[in-house]
Formats: sequence, C-alpha cells, structure tokens
Amino acid sequence: MKNIAVIGAGTMGNGIAHVFAQCGYNVNLIDVSPKALEKGLATITKNLDRQVAKEKISTAEKENALNNISTISNLKDGVSGVDLVIEAATENIDLKLKIFQELDTLTDDNVILATNTSSISITKIAAVTNRADKVIGMHFMNPVPVMKLVEIIRGYSTTDEVTESIMDLSRKLNKIPVEVNDYPGFVANRILMPMINEAICTLHEGVAGVSEIDTVMKLGMAHPMGPLQLADFIGLDVCLAIMEVLYDGFGNPKYAPCPLLVNMVTAGKLGVKSGEGFYSWGHGTKDLIVSDKFIN
Repeated sequence: MKNIAVIGAGTMGNGIAHVFAQCGYNVNLIDVSPKALEKGLATITKNLDRQVAKEKISTAEKENALNNISTISNLKDGVSGVDLVIEAATENIDLKLKIFQELDTLTDDNVILATNTSSISITKIAAVTNRADKVIGMHFMNPVPVMKLVEIIRGYSTTDEVTESIMDLSRKLNKIPVEVNDYPGFVANRILMPMINEAICTLHEGVAGVSEIDTVMKLGMAHPMGPLQLADFIGLDVCLAIMEVLYDGFGNPKYAPCPLLVNMVTAGKLGVKSGEGFYSWGHGTKDLIVSDKFIN
C-alpha cells in the first residue's frame, strides 16, 4: 500500500495524513470544506515546523512530507486509485454509514476501508458495504504524530489477512498496533471515558473543583493531564457521543453520561475547539497544534 486517502481534515484526519506523508506515502486528504482543508494543511505545516525546530526532522524531510499530500474536496476524485481509505470524520454513526456506503461504490473491490472511530461498531459500519471482510477499525490516538498506539479493531467478518496487513502498515508508521475485538468503546475508550465521566460527576456533585480534580489525578495517579483537561482536549461532544455508544451498547446505568456533560454540550461548551469547556481556551480552534511538550 502506497496510496492512502484520509477522509476528514480535522484534528484526527490531518494528524493521520501527517504521519503517512512523513513516512513516504502518497496521501489524498479529503474534506468537503475547502476551508477545513486549508486549516488542516496549515496545522500539518506548523507541526512539521516544530519538528524541524527541535531537530527531529530536516527541512528537506518536511518539504517531502508536504509534497506527499494532496488536498481534495470531492470524495470520488479523492479515493480514485488508492489502496486504503481511512475515514476520520465526526463521531456520528449516520454520517459514517453514509460515507462507507459511498466508498463501497467509489473504490475498487480490493481496497481496504478503515475507520478511525473511537467507539462505533466496526461490524455495523461494515454491514452497509459489500466487502465486510475488508472493513477494519484503525483507531489512532491524539495527537497522532506523537502517540504510538493504534487500536486495530476487527469486525465480525474482517479477515486475518486484512488485519495482519493493517497491523504491519501501522508498524511501518513507527506505531505500535494492538489488536482488539469489536465491542462498544473497544479497549481505550471503554476504560478512559467512564473515568472522564466520573470526574465530571465528581465536579457536578461538588466533591471538588476543576483544578483540584485534575491535580489529584496528575500528582496522585501520574497522569500527564487531568481528566477534565483531557476532556476539553478531546472535545466534550466527542466524550458525550462515546458515552452514549457505551450506554446504548451495554445498557448499564454506570455508562450513563453525566448530566453536567450533557448540559455543557447542549450549551456549546465543547472544550478547546469552542474556546471554553472546563477551562477557558481563548478563541478556540478545531485544529489543535501539537505543542512542544508533545514533540519528542
């Protein structure tokens, strides 16, 4: 596989495109919004500049990576001739099903269709295609250029051959793939999101304040950032969507989203992307720049 299409130029999509391009793959970064494509490419450029400044890559390597990326707003054109498609659109089941239905008709039968979903059933996504055996989850962690883990999620019909090819591809990106099975939230978010939700409940019930909760988890449990700051970083709307998937999938009250989380999302307080969540983030941005502390 040398030609990759990435659908969605937001935080995850541009990060995935960055990693593939830096490793020498030809990448079509696809988004219906030209503005989103412009911002996504700007984010990639700024993150590459930070790597150059820290002498992690050369200026020539930066330019090569950027030359490997094409920005395209038309899905049909973007997926033409590619070997792998990675969908990194919003965590919305209806949107993802629509995209995969279209991909099934627009790509050759041998093309693997991957999704970066962090919680939605791979089997359900695969069911709207005629190639369920070639649909797989490829869940990158944020920030993608830095985080080593990739959760590789097999759907009910995903073949061993497809799974191993994606595991091998992840290793070629200098990532560490971990194979997991298709259950709500997989491993990462089945464990992480209830913790974040419980931190929000702790705030909601007045047990402690925002900075106090985050300080306890950072100093007491050696977390690099507190759960409320992390929720802002992920996006409170994304956190809510994942908790709803867990709650619907398991039917267990312990996965019910905290009322405070629901209210904040309803009010548009989504964290970094909106400029305000549990913390104030100024003007806000949907395209996070990987800060110096993450570039290693």
